[in-house]
Amino acid sequence: MMRWRANQKLDVDAMRHQKCLLVGAGTLGCAVARTLLGWGVKHITLVDNGTVSYSNPARQCLYEFADASAEGGPRPKAVAAAESLRRIHPSCVANGEVLNIPCPGHPIPPSDVASAEEAYSRLSALVESHDAVFLLTDSRESRWLPTILCARHGKPCINAALGYDTFLVMRHGYGQGKRLGCYFCNDVVAPADSTTNRSMDMMCTVARPGLSFIASALAVELLAACTQHPLGAAAPAMTMQSSDADDDAVLGPVPHALRGSLHGFTLGHWPAEAFPRCVACAPTVISALEERGFALVREACEQPKLLEEISGLVELLEGGEEWDIDDDEEEGDDNDDF
Repeated sequence: MMRWRANQKLDVDAMRHQKCLLVGAGTLGCAVARTLLGWGVKHITLVDNGTVSYSNPARQCLYEFADASAEGGPRPKAVAAAESLRRIHPSCVANGEVLNIPCPGHPIPPSDVASAEEAYSRLSALVESHDAVFLLTDSRESRWLPTILCARHGKPCINAALGYDTFLVMRHGYGQGKRLGCYFCNDVVAPADSTTNRSMDMMCTVARPGLSFIASALAVELLAACTQHPLGAAAPAMTMQSSDADDDAVLGPVPHALRGSLHGFTLGHWPAEAFPRCVACAPTVISALEERGFALVREACEQPKLLEEISGLVELLEGGEEWDIDDDEEEGDDNDDF
């Protein structure tokens, strides 16, 4: 109907045939999955390590009260969400994967090393076997491994993250050479443990109820816009000067990062190039992962600063310190010309 009534150039199959991996099956993951169904996407895999709690069904639209009160205990989110998708659309090929993703700053106990390595291998295989990846988790550090795996396997990656009344939706850089930045490209420190020794209310994302649906919809529409662009996921970033006449994209110019706020109901977009010393997508970090595999991941979980050394951040920051200007340093002659 969209192609017939509104846009005859729309290639519905380009979006419909996408195999999408959703890392995170919470508020964002549920909403993204439902919106993908609306586009006709049928191959959806959800990854999560949590279970459905009594507070989830009100905001997480793929769960019911019965999922939290099931006999034998609450159901795994990934499994329950996949079953819900199949009930909504019986032809949907939805699967749930219960995985504990290794995270920088979260040391792996010796007894869990084997299961962590298995989770790493499984996540890598999932990223490689899908066409697009959505990162929809609650913590910053849980996005690191999927990010570097997407960069390694050359997969389009879309991030969605929430604040109380603000959100970020962005696509990661894709392809070789000059490319757009990833979720970590603006950081000058490696991701670290942000959950240990924090109370439950501090670990939960507190957001206005409508925010997740707005961010989720934009994340899916961002993927749709990429599929309709001649360059696909390598489409150049939309700028403030972009217009529909700038390219042949069926759904218009494609932004890089969208930042929105319900406080004032604002939405803006800003492109940014990849940071050559990024702890997640820098060539040196990707090469280290290719050479060392899980050994690198395990060491990063123990010592996140390792990523700063491999990426070259430490060298960059030390070089910057040499240029620090002492405020007490004596000023030169006021009559000097500049």
